[in-house]
Amino acid sequence: MRGFKSLVVLAVVLAGLGAYIYFVESKKPLDTETAAGPKVFSVKAEAIDELTVKSAGGDRTTLKKVGGAWQITGPVTASADDAEVSGIVTNLSTVDNLRTVEENPSDLKQFGLAEPRVEVEFRAAGGKQSGRLLIGDKTATSGDLYAKLPNEKKVFLIAGSFDTTFNRGTFDLRLKTVLAFERDKVDLLVVESGAATTELSRSAGEWTLSKPIKAPADYGTVEGLIGRVQSAQMKAISATEAADLKPYGLDKPAASITFGLGSSRATLLLGAKADAGTVYARDASRPMVFTVDSTLLDEVKKPAAELRRKDLFEFRAFNAMSVQLTRGAEALSFEKVKGQGKDATEKWRETKPAAKDLDAAAFDTFLTKLANQRAQSFVEPGGKTKTGLESPVMVVTVRFDDGKKEEKVTFGRVGTDVFAAVAGQPGVAKIDASEFDDAVKALDAVK
Repeated sequence: MRGFKSLVVLAVVLAGLGAYIYFVESKKPLDTETAAGPKVFSVKAEAIDELTVKSAGGDRTTLKKVGGAWQITGPVTASADDAEVSGIVTNLSTVDNLRTVEENPSDLKQFGLAEPRVEVEFRAAGGKQSGRLLIGDKTATSGDLYAKLPNEKKVFLIAGSFDTTFNRGTFDLRLKTVLAFERDKVDLLVVESGAATTELSRSAGEWTLSKPIKAPADYGTVEGLIGRVQSAQMKAISATEAADLKPYGLDKPAASITFGLGSSRATLLLGAKADAGTVYARDASRPMVFTVDSTLLDEVKKPAAELRRKDLFEFRAFNAMSVQLTRGAEALSFEKVKGQGKDATEKWRETKPAAKDLDAAAFDTFLTKLANQRAQSFVEPGGKTKTGLESPVMVVTVRFDDGKKEEKVTFGRVGTDVFAAVAGQPGVAKIDASEFDDAVKALDAVK
C-alpha cells in the first residue's frame, strides 16, 4: 500500500512538472543569442527617410531625413541627434519576432497593447514602403516586450532591450550640442568672468595668452577647454524663447566663452544655478535657454594662470646644443661637439672651467631633469612672496635647435621653496623643490 501511495505521489509530481513545462516554459521567448525569429520588417535602415516616434511619456516626435541628415519636424523644428535616430532605424530593420504569443487575442489589455506604450512608424523609399510597430508591456518572467503590427491581430515578442531604443522623447532625439563650431578653425579664445578677461590666440599651431598677461599658453590645457565646451550637452531645455534672461542669471552671466573662427564668432553664456549639478546656459545666437552640467562653468572660469604653459623650458635633451650655468660664484659651460673620426657621433664636453669630455648618459640625465622643471603655481604680481631671485641659487641658459633658439631661467630659493623666472615672460613660478634638487644632484654627478 505504501508503495502504491508513493507511486501515486510520484505520478502527481510528474504531471505537475509536465504542466509547468507546457504552460510556462513553452511560453518563454527563444534565446535571442541562439535562435532569432523572423524579421518584423523587410526594410533596409538606409532606405528609411521618415519617422514618427511616440514615447511612453506621451511625446510624439516626427523626423525627416533632409540632405542626408535627420531633422525633427514636430512638435518643434530642430536638428536631430543622428546617433539616436540611427539607433532606431537600424533596429527597425533588424528587430525579430522572437515568438508569437497569441494569434487572435481577445483582450489586448493584458499585453499593454490596447493603448500601446510606445509606437514607431516609418516610411522608406519615397513613401513606397512603410511600417508601424506597437509596443506594450514587458513579460513578467523574461522581460521581453509584447508587440504587434496595427494591421495584424497576432501578438508577438521582441527583445526587451528595444524598450530603451524605441522609447525616446523629443528631447532625447534632438541634437543636444550646446555650441556648434569647427574646432580646427578656432584661432581666438576669450573668457569673461565678472571683471576678469582672459584672451588667447593661436598662431602656427601654438596658443599664446594675451590677456591679462602676455605669456605662452599650455597647449593641452587650452585644447582641453575647447574640447570640453564642444562636447558639452544640454541637460534640459528651460525655455525655447526667453524674453527675460534675468530669471536665469543670463542678463549678467557668471561667465562667457567666445570662440573666434576667422571672421565669425560663437559665444556660450553661463548663468545661475538651475538645480543640483546644473546651471542655465545659452548660445548667444539663439533665444533658447537650457541647462548644462555645472562643472562646465567651473572649467570655463579657470584663472588665466591655469592656462599658462607650465614647462619652464622648451628645449629637450635631444636638441640642446649648449648650456651655460652659474651657481653662486661657480660658472660652468657645456657644448655638444662632433666627435673625431669618420663615423663619430656628437658628444658633450665641458668647456668651462676645464676642457674635458663628459659621460654622455650622465649628462643626458641632467638635461632631462632640467628640461622637466614645471611650474606648480604662479606668484601673484605685486605680492609680498619672497622668491630669493635677487640672489639666485642657479641661472641656466640653453641654446637649442641648432643654436637658433635660446632660453634663460633663473632659480631662487627661500627655505624649502624654490622659485623660477623665465626670461621674457612675466611673473614668477613656484616649482617642485624635490624635482629641482634632483636636477642639481644630476649635475653634480656629471662633475
